[in-house]
Amino acid sequence: MSITLNSDMGEAFGIHTFGNDTALLDYVDTINVACGMHSGDPSTMAHTVTAALDANVTVGAHPGLPDPVGFGRREMMLTADEIRDLIRYQVGALTAFLDAAGAPLHHIKPHGALYEMLSRSEELMESACDVAEQYGVPILGLPHTAHQRVADRRGVEFVAEFYVDLDYNDDGTIIVNRTAAPHDLVHIEAKARRALVDGKTISIHGTEIDVTVESLCIHSDLHNAPDVAARLRTMVDQHAGNT
Repeated sequence: MSITLNSDMGEAFGIHTFGNDTALLDYVDTINVACGMHSGDPSTMAHTVTAALDANVTVGAHPGLPDPVGFGRREMMLTADEIRDLIRYQVGALTAFLDAAGAPLHHIKPHGALYEMLSRSEELMESACDVAEQYGVPILGLPHTAHQRVADRRGVEFVAEFYVDLDYNDDGTIIVNRTAAPHDLVHIEAKARRALVDGKTISIHGTEIDVTVESLCIHSDLHNAPDVAARLRTMVDQHAGNT
C-alpha cells in the first residue's frame, strides 16, 4: 500500500481564513474538508472541493463538533445517536458539493475533539462506522485504538494515520491542541521517518509505542505547513522508491 499525505482544509468562514490550503495542494494526495460545524461555510466548501479536484487531489469529509468558537477542539457530552446525526449531516453536505462536481467522496476523517473522543469510545465509533457504511468509504483514524477496533469488527475499510505535528499518549491516542504549535523541520522528518520505517514513536511520557503509517497528516494551520509537506513528500517518495 502506498503512503499518502493528507491535510485538513476549508477551515474558514467567508473572508476569515487561515491555513495554507493552496500551497499544500501541491504536495498532498487527499484532503479532509471541514463541513460547517467546527468551520467551513458553504462557499468555502465549494471552493475547496473545486481547488482540490483541479489539483487531482481526492476529497474526504472532515466532520467536527458544533463548536466554531473552540474550533471543534473542545470535547462535548454527546450520545452515540447525536454523534451519528452530526457526522451524517456534515458528510451529506460535503457529498452534495462533490456530486455537483462529478466526484466521489473519498473517505471520512473526524476532526479535533470528535476524533479524539471516537478513539477512546467504541460506542461512539460505532456511530461513525454507520455513516462510513452508508457511503461505502474508508475512515481515517488511529491504529490500535477504538478507531481501528470498531472499523475492523464492522468491516469498514480503515486507513491508519500518523501525526507528525501532535504528541501521543501512552495508549496511542493523540493530544489535540487548541492552537497549532511550531515544529522544527528536522524533528518532524525524523519523527515521521522512524514511524514509517520502524513503526514506533515516543509518547509524552517517554514510552515507546507501536504505530502504523498508511497516511501522514499535515495540519494546514502550522505556520510552516508547506515546508513540512515538501519534506514529507520527498521522504515518502524516496521510501516508495526503496521498497
